[in-house]
Amino acid sequence: MQSAITLRNLSFEWPDGTVALAQLDGTLTTGRTGLMGRNGSGKSTLLRLIAGNLTPTNGHIETTGEVGYLPQTLTLGRGATIAELLGIADKLTALHSIESGDTEDAHFETIGDDWDIEARTEEALHEIGFGAADLDRTVGEVSGGEAVLIAITGLRLRRTPITLLDEPTNNLDRETRTKLAEFVDSWPGTLVVVSHDLELLEHMDSTAELHGGMLDVFGGPYSAWKQHLEQEQAAAVQAARTAEQALKVEKRQRIEAETKLARRERTARATQRDGGIPRILAGNRASKAQGSAGAMRTTLDAKVRAAQEVLDAASTRVRQDEHIHLNLPDPNVPRSRRIAELRDGVRSVVIQGPERVALVGRNGAGKSTLIENLINGRAPDRGALFTDRVGYLPQRLDSLNERVGALENVHEVAPDTAPATIRNQLARLLLRGSSVERPVSSLSGGERFRVCLARLLFADPPAQLLILDEPTNNLDIGSVDQLVEALTDYRGALLVVSHDYPFLKRIGIDTVIELEPDGSFQQRGAL
Repeated sequence: MQSAITLRNLSFEWPDGTVALAQLDGTLTTGRTGLMGRNGSGKSTLLRLIAGNLTPTNGHIETTGEVGYLPQTLTLGRGATIAELLGIADKLTALHSIESGDTEDAHFETIGDDWDIEARTEEALHEIGFGAADLDRTVGEVSGGEAVLIAITGLRLRRTPITLLDEPTNNLDRETRTKLAEFVDSWPGTLVVVSHDLELLEHMDSTAELHGGMLDVFGGPYSAWKQHLEQEQAAAVQAARTAEQALKVEKRQRIEAETKLARRERTARATQRDGGIPRILAGNRASKAQGSAGAMRTTLDAKVRAAQEVLDAASTRVRQDEHIHLNLPDPNVPRSRRIAELRDGVRSVVIQGPERVALVGRNGAGKSTLIENLINGRAPDRGALFTDRVGYLPQRLDSLNERVGALENVHEVAPDTAPATIRNQLARLLLRGSSVERPVSSLSGGERFRVCLARLLFADPPAQLLILDEPTNNLDIGSVDQLVEALTDYRGALLVVSHDYPFLKRIGIDTVIELEPDGSFQQRGAL
């Protein structure tokens, strides 16, 4: 494949001096590429640099054409129109002005070659369940998932040679995720996608990863890359073990040689002391022995250093990806205990004991509204809680005290827990040292997420019910793995709103409630 995006010695620092990327080199080819990397590795920053929304501190970026860009968070206000979200409002205005007899040159410049923009827009909107009559509707009238799909449709209409999508499946329901996958399969031009959605990543031609300040590209989708990485890591671990054993052998031989040399020196001194040989001859022998010993030590030291260098080189190829290990308090949820009830006016679903329930449904069906009403006690005809020990993780991680650190944030929900104990618990969530005292506002997305998770899991008394609304949004794959590990250890009830079916399977969902657009429920068993 040909190069579409080339990075040369690319560096970027934020105004406070924080380094986001340093001397990054790499090439992204034509076709579809999934861009991987842990939270904080610089994926979104790199996309913004390629899109031209940020200016590199050093180095430069070469692209083969104009770049279209979908950010993680849409910046248009709720009052913006669908036409503006599509990015065609100016072209439509210019087209209608010309049709009305206004032949100003600016109108022709705005339209360019897009004289068929109305027809193409109507066809594209029809594909996603909208029509030309919806162009004047506002963003506030559609769901978050629908807004994302409309914005992606707008990028398809633009037909830029290169398109960048940052977490495009956030808030998308199963139907729209399927539609997005179809778009990806037939995308015109080069496409670079940052995503934690494993199903979407299978539609990629290549997988690129930002890791350790380097950009590596593999020719294949996520599953092939993952298999390659696991094989590579297994080989690296074996090479490190072999190198470690070789180093031990060299060190042991060095010790054994030193022991032999010491024994010889003692024998030579004893012989000289007892008068076994003339003093001059003994001196000559001692001088030669010292020279020989020095040469042997130099050779052996060189072998030890070489073995250490081999071990160091092998060790750098072994990833040190940490895992969280929790010892959570028992929330004491008997299997017979009624925890919560959801109602649709005809039927009800009771969450009982440590049951794990998923709430799914199309975008705009009202899942988040149902959850918020349940938590706040509004609309009792739609549901009720039977415990006040509830932990809630909303879609937006905005429930933290931004001015203080993780330690104080957790202490707010566990005031009787000793700071040392909280520190130990945070360390199990990979929040250690000074990072637990830094203001939350300065933490990375992954760190913020773990602080929110700590407030839920370490609350005193422990929550009997955790309610999570789209918890995998904006999380890298490593953070999703950490969330799964944490929830595996949780012994209370779970109510999870998510479109991420692989995630729901991993956390052991017992019951699925599908919320229909008319507010009714459909209940089924595990996924």
